[in-house]
Amino acid sequence: MKKNINDSIVIKKLKFSYGDNIVLNDIGISLEKGKFYSVIGPNGSGKTTLAKYIAKLVDVQGEKVFVEGEDIKKMSAKVIAKKISCVPQNTSIDYDFSVMDIVLMGRAPYMGRFQSESESDIKIAKRAMDITKVWHLRDKKINQISGGERQRVIIARTITQDTDLMILDEPISNIDIQHQIGLLDTIKNLNKEKNLTVIAILHDLNLAAQYSDEIILMNEGEIISFGRAEAVLTKKNIKNVYNLDVNLIENPMTGKPYIIPIYNQFS
Repeated sequence: MKKNINDSIVIKKLKFSYGDNIVLNDIGISLEKGKFYSVIGPNGSGKTTLAKYIAKLVDVQGEKVFVEGEDIKKMSAKVIAKKISCVPQNTSIDYDFSVMDIVLMGRAPYMGRFQSESESDIKIAKRAMDITKVWHLRDKKINQISGGERQRVIIARTITQDTDLMILDEPISNIDIQHQIGLLDTIKNLNKEKNLTVIAILHDLNLAAQYSDEIILMNEGEIISFGRAEAVLTKKNIKNVYNLDVNLIENPMTGKPYIIPIYNQFS
């Protein structure tokens, strides 16, 4: 495949099914380097499966997913780990490592087999923990902290990995509202400062609208709409995909669409 320096991810005719259940149906899309993409859609629409294919967390057939022009099928796990970092939907951890140890695992792709973390590695980890507000938890065991705190620790590990592409699967689902905004602000700042490509699976359509450069709307394994928030988040698309009537107004601070559900009136 001929490289396009502006492309971070290219997907060609990607299909996946469980038996007769089609999860991804002939997906094709190109994502530009340095943009913040939100993936939205109902549960079961294929969002997480698409993210797993991009990160090679499931087996990929050749010439279907390309990262910076290279067939992901041909990449080793270590090479991928230097290019793509992930925050999974399930952040539970079976082993009782310290928070600091968990975050430093993000430096593993850059270390030799028996190499210890350097002072530089620890500084990178500390910065990530500072901006995700978990530095004060560094000596605690990962299973002694709350689910929301653990989510922020996993995001700190992802930042510590220092990749050009970050994939986040429902990164704010277990986090209080102030930390939701804080983390999305942090990720958006990294997106701008480092030209970081971000793919975030979000359920909150209004947050997706405010933070995204472009939105991918999925339903039943297909991409229904792809583009800027005002083009994707239309009354028609939301009704067709979510079976929900809404009003749309312009957010006075950002100029992005703001969605107001129309609730049934009960007497």
